[in-house]
Amino acid sequence: MANFSIRPHNNPFLPHRTNPHSLIYHSVSATRLVSHPQFLRLSLRVRCSIKEKENVKGNDELPPVLSGLKVDESEQTGSISKFENGLSSGNGIDEVGFDSNWPPWKNVPDRYKMIGTTALAFVICNMDKVNLSVAIIPMSHQFGWNSSVAGLVQSSFFWGYALSQLPGGWLAKIFGGRKVLEIGVLTWSLSTALVPFLAGYMPGLILSRILVGIGEGVSPSAATDLIARLIPLQERSRAVAFVFGGLSVGSVSGLLLAPPLIQNFGWESVFYIFGFLGIAWFAGFQFLDGQPSVPLKSFPADESKSESGYPNKKVTTPIKLQQLPAALKEVPWRGFFEYPPVWAMIYTHFCGSWGHYTCLSWLPTYFSEELNLNLTEAAWVSILPPLASIFVTSIASQLADNLISNGVDTTTVRKICQTIAFVSPAFCMTLSSVDLGLPPWEVVAILTSGLALSSFALSGLYCTHQDMSPEYASVLLGITNTVGAIPGIVGVALTGFLLDSTHSWSISLFAPSIFFYLTGTIVWLVFASSKPKTFSNNK
Repeated sequence: MANFSIRPHNNPFLPHRTNPHSLIYHSVSATRLVSHPQFLRLSLRVRCSIKEKENVKGNDELPPVLSGLKVDESEQTGSISKFENGLSSGNGIDEVGFDSNWPPWKNVPDRYKMIGTTALAFVICNMDKVNLSVAIIPMSHQFGWNSSVAGLVQSSFFWGYALSQLPGGWLAKIFGGRKVLEIGVLTWSLSTALVPFLAGYMPGLILSRILVGIGEGVSPSAATDLIARLIPLQERSRAVAFVFGGLSVGSVSGLLLAPPLIQNFGWESVFYIFGFLGIAWFAGFQFLDGQPSVPLKSFPADESKSESGYPNKKVTTPIKLQQLPAALKEVPWRGFFEYPPVWAMIYTHFCGSWGHYTCLSWLPTYFSEELNLNLTEAAWVSILPPLASIFVTSIASQLADNLISNGVDTTTVRKICQTIAFVSPAFCMTLSSVDLGLPPWEVVAILTSGLALSSFALSGLYCTHQDMSPEYASVLLGITNTVGAIPGIVGVALTGFLLDSTHSWSISLFAPSIFFYLTGTIVWLVFASSKPKTFSNNK
């Protein structure tokens, strides 16, 4: 660090002082200086110590050149005291220090770093989820699997996904979302990388996919816990949309990258490469500062956030393994199931998952068989809904947060967003079910629009868990997501059964989804609530 002695009579930016008793000493720390005259930027941190204050009060104000400089609050306690001690010792020399501002994200708040890395984990999450849907074709040819076996392999993911939801929410509540998230990412990444070694042994392959489902199943609750701990209400919609929007980015990325990787390097490459990405994420996550991996302290609903709007960050000591049974009993399970808005979240989550999972699994076949698109066209068209969802998510989250910041009731905002998320796809599926003589690409555009607008749920249902109870948000999401995983097991198979029985896409795919979208909307509008709830007192 370069040190310079600066006195007011030598400083071109300060007025000359003739009275030695009114001398003001300034300590200036410059953090960035660009010498180009057109881009001259000087970031300063100014600390002043005044001698003979009674003689200075009458002096003129500082010139405008210093009027825009702000005092760095982080330096007020320690640094200023050291500076004043230096003055009191008789040393009237001021210092200018040039500090490094690298890396660029050095000054980014820790909560934003945590949310960004969590969103990246969700990108990798869906890349590992969709890679098998592409690789299953060459794998079936190599190992001689029929459709039933291939379906069994793909559905095994949802077994682990459904089973891990509730335990994942509870573990996130006990140990903190950060710890659960990093273990979940490591679990599904290692399991993904092992698929090529286990593909020839069916029990091992199914077990590996179950482990992928378990690792990815605990992640939504872990992310919900992180958001509830770190993000204020006014930023919550954007945080949820940014994190869970990573799933759409992951779907698009996986569907785009998997085919060329398989074509050039074999189907094994997608499991090796995608698994390595998760392991690399886990290694980098260890160096990230942020939320400690200890549970939130119990607090009343009206104390769930500070006066600034940020969640209460009080924590307790880490729980030991022998204390887990007692911690499990402390969760107010009865209070959850006696509260009607919780049941509204459960049913709404089930309805949304039915439409999402059945369309995710069957739309490529619908595009190919019903709209007569070839396989290449059907594959590219399947990317359109998650791609459009990325755009819609950003708009929905901004709208929701702006409404809340402007004083609109939080429950009202969540109901508006969730209604859009359900009514839009129901309307678009109805149009697609009716024979209007539309060309295939118009039907694709209608369905893409409806499924993209369903992303409003990220600012509706998926924010309500944190709104209702930041302390138990991860457990609540574990409950609703457990029920929401059932359509992945039942709905996808039932759609195929109905299709074989009726040979009608309208009856097998669209009609059940429309039914659940509409009934889910009614239940949500009648019973949903985002008002803080103190479940701890209901045990």
